[in-house]
Amino acid sequence: MSQSHLQCCINPSILSADFVNLEAELARISNADAVHVDVMDNHFVPNLTIGLPVVQRLQKVSPVPLDVHLMISDVDRWAPQFADAGMSSVTFHVEASNAPVKLARELRARGAKAGLALRPATPVEPYLDLLSEIDMLLIMTVEPGFGGQEFLDIMLPKIRRARAAVDGSGVNVAIQVDGGITEDTILRAAEAGANVFVAGSAVYGKPSPADAIESLRANGQLAFGYAPVR
Repeated sequence: MSQSHLQCCINPSILSADFVNLEAELARISNADAVHVDVMDNHFVPNLTIGLPVVQRLQKVSPVPLDVHLMISDVDRWAPQFADAGMSSVTFHVEASNAPVKLARELRARGAKAGLALRPATPVEPYLDLLSEIDMLLIMTVEPGFGGQEFLDIMLPKIRRARAAVDGSGVNVAIQVDGGITEDTILRAAEAGANVFVAGSAVYGKPSPADAIESLRANGQLAFGYAPVR
């Protein structure tokens, strides 16, 4: 599938970074499009990471915008506070929201891009009518909660259906994938129609995270039918 109108964006996940040296770790990915910050509460997912105070400090030292992924319960209460803290993008799980349209509008009103995330077992079709209310659709390609998992190829048809719906709607909505992204799987995900890629160990597990970002970006652009321009 040619996606020549798309631009490949790489958002490294600091879940795979050295949490003792996060400022230095952010400096190592200054060529990224954004940094993906996973916020987990050990309730919506079985893991606990960082909260709003730490994210606010990251915001002040990051060389690239923050793409915050909220894997938390009671997201209708908490997500607007992340938007108020100046995040570039705030993504929430539809499974955790009682009023996703209201929340997306609130995030946008507070100056953040609104992202809607779907767990692997959550179908995309019920939410395609909401595309005009969001800036990004995140299709999880692993079960959320932990890094280092293998890419679920069974999500590729879901990505294709989402891309067809976005292109058919005429709205400018990014399709992000998160989980198991490598130089190999990014090709399959990009060919299916994703254009924003979260990569953890595929970036921070390499000697040069910056070089790993460029390699991933090049592979994604090749899937779209043209080489990257930086």
